[in-house]
Amino acid sequence: MNRKKTQALTRAALILGILILVNFISIRLFGRLDLTKQGVYTLSDASRKLVGSLDDRVNVKAYFTEDLAAPYNSYRRTVLDILNEYKAYSSGNLTFEFISPQGEKGEQEAQQQGIPPAQVNVFKEDKLEVVRAYFGLIFLYEDRKETLPTVQNLGSLEFDVSSTIKRLVTRTKKKIGYTTGHQETNMSDLKQASQILNQLYDVVPVDLSSAKSVPSEITSLLVIAPQSRFSDSAKSAIDQYIMSGGKVAFLLNKMNANLQARFAQPMDVGLDDLLEQYGVRMNGDLVRDFQCATVSMQQQQGMFQFVSQVPFPYMPVGSDFDQANSMVKNLQGITFYFVSSLDTTLATSKGLKASVLIRSSKRSGRQAGFTPIDPLKRYTAAELAESGIPLAAVVEGSFQSLFTGKPLTPGLTSSPNTRILVVGDGDFMRDEMRGSRDNMTFFANIVDYLADDAGLITIRSKNIATPPLEQISDGTRQFLKYTNLVVPSLLVAGYGLFRWRRRVAIKKSLEAQL
Repeated sequence: MNRKKTQALTRAALILGILILVNFISIRLFGRLDLTKQGVYTLSDASRKLVGSLDDRVNVKAYFTEDLAAPYNSYRRTVLDILNEYKAYSSGNLTFEFISPQGEKGEQEAQQQGIPPAQVNVFKEDKLEVVRAYFGLIFLYEDRKETLPTVQNLGSLEFDVSSTIKRLVTRTKKKIGYTTGHQETNMSDLKQASQILNQLYDVVPVDLSSAKSVPSEITSLLVIAPQSRFSDSAKSAIDQYIMSGGKVAFLLNKMNANLQARFAQPMDVGLDDLLEQYGVRMNGDLVRDFQCATVSMQQQQGMFQFVSQVPFPYMPVGSDFDQANSMVKNLQGITFYFVSSLDTTLATSKGLKASVLIRSSKRSGRQAGFTPIDPLKRYTAAELAESGIPLAAVVEGSFQSLFTGKPLTPGLTSSPNTRILVVGDGDFMRDEMRGSRDNMTFFANIVDYLADDAGLITIRSKNIATPPLEQISDGTRQFLKYTNLVVPSLLVAGYGLFRWRRRVAIKKSLEAQL
């Protein structure tokens, strides 16, 4: 009896020792299993590298109200998990603490730190109550401070934290220029896009109607939807900027389209020869696609008027992405607003490498020249017979100057290895297009890519949204519908028939033996 008791105690002590050892090891060896396709619950390499390179202590104060009902009770847990990951990869240079603002003094402290209260609806004792809650983060580094006032989108939490840490430890921001003087879209009119860029960059105008050159401190240059012609001197300024190794994004409208006027016509801003010199031709057409966004249309039926959402093929949703390029790799769908097609075949003959970033779907087409626009028009299969029309592209290599041997002969005739990016739509990043989260992500990724800050792209592009369904024909849809209705019933009936026949066979076998 004593021997059995001794063995039981020994086993219990051994199990307890193993558990203590496993717990001790797990504290020091951090690991996590993430089965999602994009690894949305695991820190990206860029975030690990960022916190791993910290040269001084970053302290995070998390002001979170405890004991909230669902779904707010998951906020604190999610933030705790991700901060633990940052801490594990920071080599001891990131620490954090959670503070639950309680009472007037606690709430006052949170608000003084820049964390405002949020009004949330919770069920308590079978009653719906409105309570004040706090979901904010304070980041402290040396004598600097950054604040995430309210954690709202858990899907973008890693990007929010990493970009905040990057702002905190970066002492000098890179400068991003955008051209003016040719009726371009002004960044002040792109409020959401400006807010995203201003967090990490100094965004400054570059007036090419008067300036003879692009300032050398500009890291990359944006040409956004100009409406008037560029002079040779303005084009020469862009050309010389590229010849010196600068990177440029041409986000252009080749067609002047007006949904209210119901027509579109070609528009020439004088950049065609410049783009063709760099290996890209933007065609004077509009791409239409079966995979598209909807627009609100007022329709008349008898004596009644009603507003309905109708598919609008001239607002294609691009989802065929170049999975090898980080700018678009993890995106789901980008909504374009009157987009023109691109031709990148010129790049090869110039010794350049062109990559198409976004293509139209398998059921698309295009209309060149003067184009009537009727949102209620339904296009035939023949009108949507093209597949994979290029909508955005990047060209890399050593470019040759457009002005070599011309009166405006520049000092530089060829560039070091650099890159340009061309999109056949200059309006996809406008605030009116905010229905697509990926539109803003793509625009921000363009700037990061040109500014050689590709690390943030991999974080920003993480998306836990459900991917769009693949477009299929009406016939295929009906076939799948009735297959789903009929096949399960047939399988159940078939299995029942099989069991019945088997029982009959067993019964006959037993009777024969008797």
